[in-house]
Amino acid sequence: MGVLSMKGGDGEHSYANNSEAQKSITSDAKPEVVKSVNEMIVKMDFPGCIKVADLGCSSGENTFLVMSEIVNTIITTYQQKGQNPPEIDCCLNDLPDNDFNTTFKLIPSFHEKLKMNVKGKCFVSGSPGSFYTRLFPSKSLHFVHSSFCLHWLSKVPDGLEENKKNVYLRSPCPQNLYESYLNQFKKDFSMFIRMRAEETMPNGRMALTLVGRKTLDPLSKDCFKDWSLVSDSLLDLVSEVLTIIRLLNFFW
Repeated sequence: MGVLSMKGGDGEHSYANNSEAQKSITSDAKPEVVKSVNEMIVKMDFPGCIKVADLGCSSGENTFLVMSEIVNTIITTYQQKGQNPPEIDCCLNDLPDNDFNTTFKLIPSFHEKLKMNVKGKCFVSGSPGSFYTRLFPSKSLHFVHSSFCLHWLSKVPDGLEENKKNVYLRSPCPQNLYESYLNQFKKDFSMFIRMRAEETMPNGRMALTLVGRKTLDPLSKDCFKDWSLVSDSLLDLVSEVLTIIRLLNFFW
C-alpha cells in the first residue's frame, strides 16, 4: 500500500485551505512550545546557532505559523538577556510526496515578517522523509516540534482481516483488533523517540502535540467521531463504483 500525503496546492479542497482545526490546536499548544524553547536556550547557554525541525509540517500557512512562534521566541529571549541573536536553521520535514513547493513560496513573506518584528538570521530548508526513520545527523538538533502528526501510523497494522468495511476502530470490535492498532502505534512511537534521541543534542527539547481522549475506553467517540464520517463516505463511494461496474458488466 502506498503512503498518502495531504492534498497539495492552495485550491478549495487543499490541505492549506482545510486545516483550521490544526491551526487551532497549534495556537492552544503555543504556551508549552514557548516554555520548552526557553528552557532549551537557558540549558544550552545561548548557542550561536540553533537548529529547529518541524516534523510533519505539511503545506500552507500553518507551517510558518509554528516556525514563526519558535523563531520569535528564540530571538526575543536572546534580546531580553542581552545576547546577540543566533543564526537559526529551520528544517521542514514531511513525506517526499508532500507539496513542499506551495510551502516554499511562503518563505519570502515569512522572512519579511521576521525582519519587521525581530532582528535575526533564519535559514529555511526542506527535509523530505518519514519521521519514523533517521532524518538528520547525530546530535545536530536543538529543538524538535511536531503537531497533530504522530497518530498517523507507518503502515497498516497486521491482523485487520476481521475489520472489514471499516477504516478505523469501530464499536463493537474484537479485542485483538484494538491490540493490533495499539501494537503498531507502540512500535512507531518507540521508533520515533529512538530516532530523535540520536539526532537531538544533550539538553535539547521536543514539543509534541498528539491526539488523545478523555476516557480509558479505546472505542470512545472522543477520537473517532470524525472518522465515522470518512468511513461512511468511502463505503458509499465504493458502493457506487461497484454498482457502476455491475451495470457495465450487464450491458457489455
